[in-house]
Amino acid sequence: MNYTIEGEPLPAVICNLDSNETMITEKGAMSWMSPNMKMETTSNGGIGKMFGRAFSGESMFVNRYTAVGGNGMIAFASSFPGSIRAFNIAPGQEIVAQKSAFLASTEGIEMSVFFQKRLASGLFGGEGFIMQKLTGNGVVFLEFDGYVKEYELAAGQQIIIDTGYLAAMTMTCSIDIQTVPGVKNMLFGGEGMFNTVITGPGRIWLQSMPVAQLAGAISPFIYTGK
Repeated sequence: MNYTIEGEPLPAVICNLDSNETMITEKGAMSWMSPNMKMETTSNGGIGKMFGRAFSGESMFVNRYTAVGGNGMIAFASSFPGSIRAFNIAPGQEIVAQKSAFLASTEGIEMSVFFQKRLASGLFGGEGFIMQKLTGNGVVFLEFDGYVKEYELAAGQQIIIDTGYLAAMTMTCSIDIQTVPGVKNMLFGGEGMFNTVITGPGRIWLQSMPVAQLAGAISPFIYTGK
């Protein structure tokens, strides 16, 4: 499989497959494809993995697209203005990503639930108690919100992130929360009561326009008709 990612800030990833090669995706992610792509809807691993995907923000079933009788082409478009990033997953190169980041992958990618090690990190850290863990062998395409900035953190190096801006991190990083210092800062600073703290070593990907932040910003201007 070879691919191109085109069209930011409304990107699509276009995958060119060899005969009998398969892509796995969430329902509704396919945008266009060649006529010889055969679709099959499946649980892709049984009831346990179905519920694991549901808890991590994805649908319980996935679609498998296979090139039949020759080379095939299939494209997956992002659901929100932002970026699509490709990650090569292998032992030692696992990724933890925000809920609903998964767009598509080759066979061999396993998606499971990643529980925050500390309850407080899940409840107050802005990413929720559950994230996605991507393991196995293959290529996975993740969609992030807005512009993406990468940082490489050294061992023990930390970065403080506001709610929702963490898009993904390598499994070598750890995540925690810290309280915003000062009661006045908490109540009137407009930044909430908690920040997310990521500690290296490892790589992180931050997004500039979390969809929840955008929804909150425009909600006062939406006419409800009441």
